[in-house]
Amino acid sequence: MSDHEAGGHAADDPDTAWKQWHERRLATVSAPYGPLSLTGTHWLADFPDGRIPAVPGRWRVADGGVALRAGPEDGLSLDGEPFTGDAVLAADEGPASRARVAVGDVRLVVILREGDWAVRVFDPAAGARRAFGGIEAGPYDPDFVLAGHFRPYGEDQTVQVENVDGRVRGLGLGGELSFVHGGVEHTLQVAVDGVDGSLWAVFADATSGTTSYRFRFLRPGTPAADRSVTVDFNRALLPPCAFADHFICPFPPPGNTLPFAVVAGERRLKRALVPTI
Repeated sequence: MSDHEAGGHAADDPDTAWKQWHERRLATVSAPYGPLSLTGTHWLADFPDGRIPAVPGRWRVADGGVALRAGPEDGLSLDGEPFTGDAVLAADEGPASRARVAVGDVRLVVILREGDWAVRVFDPAAGARRAFGGIEAGPYDPDFVLAGHFRPYGEDQTVQVENVDGRVRGLGLGGELSFVHGGVEHTLQVAVDGVDGSLWAVFADATSGTTSYRFRFLRPGTPAADRSVTVDFNRALLPPCAFADHFICPFPPPGNTLPFAVVAGERRLKRALVPTI
């Protein structure tokens, strides 16, 4: 869904537009198959016999994808129909709610990362969904809406960055995003979407690991023809790994730790209050 409201007062009032954006984010992350429902990422290389604990079926890497074998006792469905036998699956595209394989309400999502195949489990009954009490964020601060300029690299670069699961993986970067805060110019290395040219940054700041999560994401949008782009830290996002430990988000690349406190945007999770009996 677009970050911008269409028509009316909401679009003209940045504070109201931000509140509506925040409400949409809460609905998205708490949805039945949102990031809070991820209960496992199982790399098939760790299960050479094809048996993943607590995941029905037998899963093996095959030419062109993942080979799944299921019997009647597994209770699996494929494309919405009861499934037994053999199938070769490509990586799932789109949200977990549209995953091809399911067992009851649980979705089994096939992913591919740098040549490694895995099966992810999304369970609407996950404890993280029940414990979710919201996202600590904001309030909206116009001082964190900054004029930015994108400087593309001559060609995309890949840097090796540690991920939250402890593995080092390549992170593709397409340029630098510069902006001025407090009278000082700062830059972030950014990735560039190959489809629409939109930018994406992984950054940390002076609040990271204390009053905010260890790092956050920023999606400034697509630069204009003159490469100008608005850098709105009110729209800073918690990464998926803030909601579930089984995501493999990258840490910020070198140079992407800002020396000032970004007190705007999403900060950290709130936990629901559990009543005592």
